[in-house]
Amino acid sequence: MEPTLLYGFPLGSSMGLVASLEWLGQPYRLSRVDMLSEMKTPEYLRLNPRGETPVLLPGDGRAVTETMAIAAWIEARDDERRVSFAPGTAQADRMHQLIGFINTGFTAAFTPYWVALEMEDGDPAYKAALRQFGHGLVNDRHARMEELIGDAPYLMGDRPTLADGVFIGVARWGAFHQAVQTGDYPRTQALIARLMADPAVAFAQAREDGETPPGNGALLGEVPLAQILRDHA
Repeated sequence: MEPTLLYGFPLGSSMGLVASLEWLGQPYRLSRVDMLSEMKTPEYLRLNPRGETPVLLPGDGRAVTETMAIAAWIEARDDERRVSFAPGTAQADRMHQLIGFINTGFTAAFTPYWVALEMEDGDPAYKAALRQFGHGLVNDRHARMEELIGDAPYLMGDRPTLADGVFIGVARWGAFHQAVQTGDYPRTQALIARLMADPAVAFAQAREDGETPPGNGALLGEVPLAQILRDHA
């Protein structure tokens, strides 16, 4: 059976993994998960006790969680090296370095913003303090990202790789939270714009928004979350 990726909305970091599967071009399925409600149910928590997306179901009864583990799973199946590089090469090491930074410090910097957003009845002064704290964290991580980006169109050269997929799923949060100013990080913002215009990323975001574009043909269809939870009860 083809692998199935459970991806979250709204604005899930997993959007970039959907784009990566499109770049990979191998058959896969998707399952869309409402992160504000469906991830909190007992049924979902049996599938992923951390109550998060993404989750990859390889088709052998397992559930693979965590972005870096799923990226490694995709890399291991990239026989044509569409989104990765030969194991043990300097390019592979560099890609892993970038994915590690993006998935840890860069992503975590947005946590105060998400906490403030999700506090329905929180004290306004406390929420403002969270956003101010988050602003400093996000801009520091963007400054580090700016240093890591070279002169090539993408993070690893002339084509997007898993590093770009992991990046774009999170990088768009800067504009959503109004955490960074236009022009402060020109290389980073140019890369975001280039990736957002990529057909695979546009496809992934449309799917996240509930639309049903066909993509490049690798996607074999969406599986209702309820069906997945029944099958993995």
